[in-house]
Order: sequence, then C-alpha cells, then structure tokens
Amino acid sequence: MHKSLLVVAAALLAAGVAHAEDTLKKIKESGSITIGVRESSGALAFTLGDGKYTGFHYDVCQHIIADIQKQLGMAKMDVKYQPVTSQNRIPLVQNGTVDLECGSTTNNATRQKDVAFAPTLYVEEVRIATKKTSGIKGIADLNGKTVATTTGTTSVQLLRKNKRAAGMDFKELNGKDHSDSFLLLESGRADAFVMDGQILAGLISKSKSPADYAIVGEVLSVEPIAIMYRKDDPAFKKAVDDSVKNIAKSGEAAKLYDKWFMQPIPPSNTKVGLPASEATKAAWANPNDKPAEDYLDK
Repeated sequence: MHKSLLVVAAALLAAGVAHAEDTLKKIKESGSITIGVRESSGALAFTLGDGKYTGFHYDVCQHIIADIQKQLGMAKMDVKYQPVTSQNRIPLVQNGTVDLECGSTTNNATRQKDVAFAPTLYVEEVRIATKKTSGIKGIADLNGKTVATTTGTTSVQLLRKNKRAAGMDFKELNGKDHSDSFLLLESGRADAFVMDGQILAGLISKSKSPADYAIVGEVLSVEPIAIMYRKDDPAFKKAVDDSVKNIAKSGEAAKLYDKWFMQPIPPSNTKVGLPASEATKAAWANPNDKPAEDYLDK
C-alpha cells in the first residue's frame, strides 16, 4: 500500500510537471501561438479591419512572442489571432483557446482566482471630462450638474461612492455607448462625462473642437490593465513576465506609450494626447502583477 501511494504521488508530480510545461510545449509542438485581440479597446488594442490588429498591448505581445520564439529556439512561429470580448476572454484563456490575451483586461483579485497576469505596463484612471467653459474643476463642482456615463459601466457608481461626493446631488444621463455619452457632453445635455481617462482622451481628440474640452479633477478609480494568460503554468509565466519586465526596464514601454498615446495613430491619425500617469510610470519602475485592490487609496 505504501508503494502504491508512492506510485500515485510520483504520477501526480509528473502530471504537475507536465502541466507546468503545457503552454510552452504546445507552442513548440504546434509551431504557433494564439493571442486574444480586441476589436475596439481604444489605443490599447483595436482592429484596422481585414483581420489586422494593433495597439499598445498588441505591440507588447509582439515583443513577448519574439522572446518566447527565441527561448524555444524556433526558426518560425505562426501567430494566430482570436478576437475576444469582455464576456468570453477569461473562458477562452482558461480552456486553452487563447495563449496570451492582449487587450484591455483589468487585473483584479477575483480574476486572479481564474487566470494569471503579466506585470502591468498601463494603469487606467477614471476621470471627469468637461468643457473648459463649464467651470468644473473637480468632484465638488458637480453638485447640481448633469453627469453623463455609459450604460453598463460603473463610473458614476464610483463617483457616488467617493467621499468627496457625499451629500451631493447631480443628475445622471446614460449613453448607449461611449460615443453616445460624449455626444451628451458635446451637445450640452450633460455638463460632464465620467469614464476611463484613455477613452475620454480618445473621444476628445476625435471631436469637432478638441481644444474646447479638458480632463479634470480627482482620480475616481485606478485599475492596472495587463496581459492575461493561463494560471498555474510557472514556466510560461516566467517567460512572459521576464519579457514584460525587460520591456519596462529597457525603456521600451515608455517608447510604446509615446507611440500610442502621444503621437497620431491610425486609422484617423489623431492623437489620444494622454500623458503617462504617475501610477503608470511607477509600474514601469517597479514591474509587478498586483491586483487593482492593491491600488486603493494610493
């Protein structure tokens, strides 16, 4: 019986080792890697049409792929693209359909129970957009105003929970999508639009009069956005994380940020115009995979 237990233990250990090597082994044997891409996630990840994808996190994943190819000694590696949505991205990573999800996924404690994340290279901040003539400089100025947000998002909930908003009264208007919400601000039906800073900056840059708008006030929420991959695969985690840490430490992350957020980008060749936040710069200086909860009150 003792021998049987040893045999079972050895089998379980072997299975664990095999599982730990699954992703790298799968890539090596298949000669390909599948990345999850987004159709429309701002400058982080988007499609140019005809099966072509690009963006900040897309470029990050190209660096990771090149490093993995080198590590595995592969002369050629096919890259396959799998469009993902907010609803299916985690299941597709879990079931092995997607090896690297290169979109706009927030790293939080709940998701860390199901998947793993690479060190963060972009930290999103929920902010307030308004017209420069509105007189709105922060949360305190929203009392008695009309605030736009997008149906299905949590931005106004975050605003109401903020201690600076205690006792305030403002009206909420919901747009069906981000463009519709911005139209509420643009047309004067709303005094402010609360949303992710990157989304706000992108919409302002594409508006009829970008100079008329400003992103103001306190940061309502801080969310680390990172590359996602399967959990419990230490060899693959090391390969991905080492590549991302090198991107951060070498200065490549800053270069990619400038390319996608401070320079004209396709297809409209307009600038997002959103300088890297202090939280993003801190992530580059000290690469880590801390969840959003660790950013609270910081």
